[in-house]
Amino acid sequence: MKLLVFQHIACEHPGSLRQFLKRDGIEWDTVELDANEPIPDLSSYDALWVMGGPMDVWDVDEHPWLIPEKAAIRTWVRDLQKPFLGLCLGHQLLADALGGTCGPQVPSEIGVMEVELTEAGLAEPLFSGLAATQTCLQWHSVRVAQPPEGAIVLARSPACPVQAMRVGSNAWSMQYHVEVEPDTVTNWAAVPAYREALVNVMGEGGMGTLSQGAAENVTGFLASAERLYDNFMRLARA
Repeated sequence: MKLLVFQHIACEHPGSLRQFLKRDGIEWDTVELDANEPIPDLSSYDALWVMGGPMDVWDVDEHPWLIPEKAAIRTWVRDLQKPFLGLCLGHQLLADALGGTCGPQVPSEIGVMEVELTEAGLAEPLFSGLAATQTCLQWHSVRVAQPPEGAIVLARSPACPVQAMRVGSNAWSMQYHVEVEPDTVTNWAAVPAYREALVNVMGEGGMGTLSQGAAENVTGFLASAERLYDNFMRLARA
């Protein structure tokens, strides 16, 4: 299997999922879209992951590469029908690229929070072996407002009704982060836009609160990430 990863900022890489790729000997290439790296020929890849980033799906004037990225996502999911996984911005881009809509998340979800699997999510093979209520890291001020046609909502929270979804039989995405590592909060808080959002929601002491919450849950984050990764790879190979 050969994996392609779309990144939008250097610090939002596959995170903890990298150790499982290494364990399985999976070859993977990263395209750093914010650095204007070109999207390669999609036909040579077997799976696509789209990571998070500080920009919004509608910021096409400031980040014109979002336009070909969305086109590539449409081609991948609709035409090639190959396995897709989107996280945070990747979740929103999947919705936007396929005809759904995104809008402001009010209030922003930043912190260690819980999401609940829907009835469909409980039966979804991607979440096999995972708890009905999952503790996760959230860091977003945009949400999927209207899922694309054919989407099945797999998880929700009180403030955000589309926390995870499946589109067709080959594309999955999550608003929350499953790729958290011990240094994730520190790395992301170094990004001015992320730190500003963190302070706006959690106050000046928010960095300490979020770091502590992530540290207390990192073992569970890693276990959930491994389970979700294994489930995705099993589905992708099928």
